[in-house]
Amino acid sequence: MTAIGVQAQRLLGQKRPRWSFFESFIRTLIIVCAALAVVLCSVSICDGHWLLTKDRLFGLWHFCTITNQSGPHCLRDLSQAHIPGLAVGMGLARSAGAMAVVAAIFGLELFMVSQVCDDINSRRKWAIGSFLLLVSFVLSSGGLLSFVVLLRNQVTLTGFTLMFWCEFIASFLFFLNAISGLHINSITQPWDQPRKF
Repeated sequence: MTAIGVQAQRLLGQKRPRWSFFESFIRTLIIVCAALAVVLCSVSICDGHWLLTKDRLFGLWHFCTITNQSGPHCLRDLSQAHIPGLAVGMGLARSAGAMAVVAAIFGLELFMVSQVCDDINSRRKWAIGSFLLLVSFVLSSGGLLSFVVLLRNQVTLTGFTLMFWCEFIASFLFFLNAISGLHINSITQPWDQPRKF
């Protein structure tokens, strides 16, 4: 065999085998659920109103007081709530939530690139995307936990708003998709190894 034939054979040998329908369906489902988690987390962070007590609304960006005579009166200065460490803590919660969205967007991008590009590095891209979603889970959970700890004296289960629950569900989806992505990557046939019959 000539040198050109060897090179051509080597290039053809590096293409990944075709996936089964089930594997393609699972990977597509993981991508769709990760995209949904990114949207939920983004909306929750941008809105930021997470806890409603008797006459106060606590959020990542604002602190509002609510009276019967007028609408909510919101302040960006969180120190006006007279809760120690609230301004610094909310800054950390906002930063963790925003970084969770950024990491999840990069992870989602790597998921999609690994599906579209037909090369031997696709498994590695998928694994890195799963790891980034796991980082997103840690960051978003840290933001949620810091919010709850800061406002532990005001927290009631019925006081959490829809935006808080959106962030909670997004955090859960980040974890679920990251673990599922890592698991499906570990149980499927590696693309650079020959199949055994």
